[in-house]
Amino acid sequence: MLTPDFVAPARFDDADAALAQVRRLYDAGVVHLREALRRFVAGERPPARVRAFYPFVRVQVRRAGRADSRLAYGFVAAPGSYETTLTRTDLFAGYLREQFALLIANHGATLEVGTGTQPIPVPFALSDQDALEGSFGSAQRQAMRELFDLPDLGAMDDGIANGTHESAPGEPRPLALFTAPRIDYSLQRLRHYSGTAAEHFQNFVLFTNYQFYVDEFVRLGRAAMASGGGMAAGGDLPDAAFGAGYTAFVEPGGVVTRAGGATEGMPPARMPQMPAYHLVRPDHGGVTLVNIGVGPANAKTITDHIAVLRPHAWLMLGHCAGLRNTQQLGDYVLAHAYVREDHVLDEEVPPWVPIPALAEVQIALEQAVAEVTRLAGWELKRVMRTGTVASTDNRNWELLPARNVATTPERRFSQSRAIALDMESATIAANGFRFRVPYGTLLCVSDKPLHGEIKLPGMADSFYRERVDQHLRIGLRAVELLRQETPGRLHSRKLRSFDEVAFQ
Repeated sequence: MLTPDFVAPARFDDADAALAQVRRLYDAGVVHLREALRRFVAGERPPARVRAFYPFVRVQVRRAGRADSRLAYGFVAAPGSYETTLTRTDLFAGYLREQFALLIANHGATLEVGTGTQPIPVPFALSDQDALEGSFGSAQRQAMRELFDLPDLGAMDDGIANGTHESAPGEPRPLALFTAPRIDYSLQRLRHYSGTAAEHFQNFVLFTNYQFYVDEFVRLGRAAMASGGGMAAGGDLPDAAFGAGYTAFVEPGGVVTRAGGATEGMPPARMPQMPAYHLVRPDHGGVTLVNIGVGPANAKTITDHIAVLRPHAWLMLGHCAGLRNTQQLGDYVLAHAYVREDHVLDEEVPPWVPIPALAEVQIALEQAVAEVTRLAGWELKRVMRTGTVASTDNRNWELLPARNVATTPERRFSQSRAIALDMESATIAANGFRFRVPYGTLLCVSDKPLHGEIKLPGMADSFYRERVDQHLRIGLRAVELLRQETPGRLHSRKLRSFDEVAFQ
């Protein structure tokens, strides 16, 4: 077997030194695989199987003691050995440095870094510029299977995040929610579904279910770059309300507009399934907007993969059906609870699991609505209602039989006190809960099917023109408020389980 030169595991009590060692080990493995694959594609058959391994970090905690009760992450709950494999040190350097530093500080621990036993699948070692399609025929493809490691789905399940993982006797406990192969798998999927590379994704993510929001975000993003990196103000609000210091705006296909207006790259021949757009700030502190389209399946798919980037928050901004006669088209709904009839997460997060509202996110969203609409108190209640949002996987729920049946959607919505209905919000919130990513939902009422107000083309066009800009600016203002929170406050203890992993 052809592997990189062996490097003995080493111990570190400094986060930067530990990270540097992880980087050396990972880079050596990737270079080894890329070079061997380059020769293989050129027609040179390796004399033996080619393999490289992910680096690992391990911590031995003799006495966990009582951790600071205010902490949500950065510590382990009990004495023992904890370990995880690591990948993409170029992308996760800042994140890993923080996690290492917290473990060292909170436990006085020494970190052990070495080469693990989990092979790096050769497709995960390729750079974004590498492509194998059409490079060789079926015989060479079969030979590739015999000579290189390919992705193994058995090494990348979500048992840790789901709370179902059980370490074997003598095996270290998990240190992070995701193993290196699981992360690499999602990074590949992100590029496929969003049309942009993982490094462009920012720590604050907005999801929407309508193209109108994308159009407005693109307009604002390009305007921000033309103005040198600041978000244009709306109404009487100052520019600072929406953030400044943006350095680039990235669109699908890798089209990048820099602050000042210079643009590079070409748009894709056809748009990806869930296109992503990124207002970039240093240290990934900007805003990503993803158009997930309609339905809970898309919402689960994209959040499954964005979760490995460990964002600080994701928010749903979209349209909903208002369920109360007192609501008007254009009113806002701030979700504080969810009825989950979307079903796509029933195996991972059973319906009996409550999805709590997160105070920091709720406060930011309500304050953002107040600031952008310039309403407060009793007047704010006229345009925004806080309550339960129901999500369904049946877009045509209105057509279900209403006679001689045990229950109907309308009855369930009334019994649950739901005030709005959509197809994505509960999925996004439940996956945020599952993956320990702070979440929130602010919807805009676009129709009232229970009261005869359904979407008609003329009404919809007028409504979208009037509301989308304001709704998006509310989301951007909420992000700016959340950015002012420290990560330790934003990542709520409500999202952590009994025997939680240490990494955020």
